Amino acid sequence: MSIDKYLVQHCAPTLASLKTANMFSCSYDSEKSLNNSIEFWNEIFKSKGVELVVLKKQNNTALIYVCRKSRLAADLAKEGVAEFLADYGYNSIDTDEAINTLKGRLLSLSEFPHEIGIFLDYPLGDVKGFIENAGANCKCTGCWKVYCNECEAVKMFAKFKKCREVYSRLYLSGERNIMQLTVKSAG
Repeated sequence: MSIDKYLVQHCAPTLASLKTANMFSCSYDSEKSLNNSIEFWNEIFKSKGVELVVLKKQNNTALIYVCRKSRLAADLAKEGVAEFLADYGYNSIDTDEAINTLKGRLLSLSEFPHEIGIFLDYPLGDVKGFIENAGANCKCTGCWKVYCNECEAVKMFAKFKKCREVYSRLYLSGERNIMQLTVKSAG
């Protein structure tokens, strides 16, 4: 199982420390191969402050969350986030506890838990806007649907796109490996 292509394609902004987290789905042959791959990448990324977490497994497909927990802790501590998440059953904004609650919600709900946007570094106003409008009436769409600060979001989307393009080019050309492309977390 080769996760590296998914990391570059879907998680470049997180690897570049431009974004708290990204996620992707990938198929796997066996639980053992999946677990070995996750352990391998977590060991590789430990010194960089990046961690892979399997959020859900279903029909030999894993939903993998790639995050910088130090940034997630800061995101969860932002004004209004704890209260917002409490409405969805989150009893703590501790990163590990919040991720475990998210995992539980992914397993128990028939619909996707839209508060996941908080875990992906989406602005609280946009997450709330998406939920309140059932995904309609947004100002623009990019990495997420924007309901609040359109100008700022458009700039971020362009930055993320450029990052993915540069990372893909450097990786596919062999100029850089994933470890070289991954920025170490500050602090």
